[in-house]
Amino acid sequence: MAMGLVRVAERASEIGASALQIFSDNPTAWRRRAETPPEAAAFRLRIEELDIRPVAIHAAYLVNLAGPDDDLFGRSVEMIRHELAHAPEFGARFVNVHVGSHRGAGLEAGIDRLVDGLERATDGPFSGPDAPLLVLENSSGGGYAIGSTIEELAMALDQAAARGLDGQLAVCLDVAHLWGAGYDVSRPDVIDRLLEEMDRTIGLKRLVMIHMNDSHSDLGSRRDHHAHLGDGQIGRVGLAHFLCHPALSHVAFYLETPGAENGYDAVNVARLGDLAADRPLTQGPASELPA
Repeated sequence: MAMGLVRVAERASEIGASALQIFSDNPTAWRRRAETPPEAAAFRLRIEELDIRPVAIHAAYLVNLAGPDDDLFGRSVEMIRHELAHAPEFGARFVNVHVGSHRGAGLEAGIDRLVDGLERATDGPFSGPDAPLLVLENSSGGGYAIGSTIEELAMALDQAAARGLDGQLAVCLDVAHLWGAGYDVSRPDVIDRLLEEMDRTIGLKRLVMIHMNDSHSDLGSRRDHHAHLGDGQIGRVGLAHFLCHPALSHVAFYLETPGAENGYDAVNVARLGDLAADRPLTQGPASELPA
């Protein structure tokens, strides 16, 4: 974001990206700008001109709708309400948020708290067919995090549906988080079973985003250490199976890989094409190649 909103859109187009995820403000602070950035209107126009969509806003990392602390819960609700309210100003269709941690209160209590927060955050002007979707992201499972399994995501969505929130919520699967949570997504057969379970319990139509990342963490480690595509433990076979899976043709894929400021944004977008075409992976910048 340091390069400015319009330049962000143009950079995405230059490297061949057709979708974009941004932060609307500082992702590590509670304080939000009182006014929309003056570039927002020009940004919306530029993404339309460049046909970049859907745009997603990633909510601040501080948000935790599942924990027992009342102050943190209240701040989190207000943060999500702020992101939903301002998403249209950025032309954003999705607001992506981590499911959160129950902080030792227990899974059932955490899901109850989460759903209460979702209901409060989406109440009022944020409903309706044109409102941005609030997209819940799976976790790798560390630190009492909720949503590391499809079953836990389904539990939360079922409770949310009972409160009338159908149509306002969707799901994002982060591939590196799946790996950290113990899903061996290096194997196509595991991916097929995972998607079958998700279709049966949640519905694949509710899966709207995939964070496409390799991982340096060990399988089932509950750790989250993103890697460049093909450079981690998941590897190209599993990543390519996700990318080209016929059941996911409606899903928008977003990279959350490191080193964007060093040119690796272009490298990883190119590697998406390499994975789809089953060709050798594009090398990284020459300055980082072995001597």
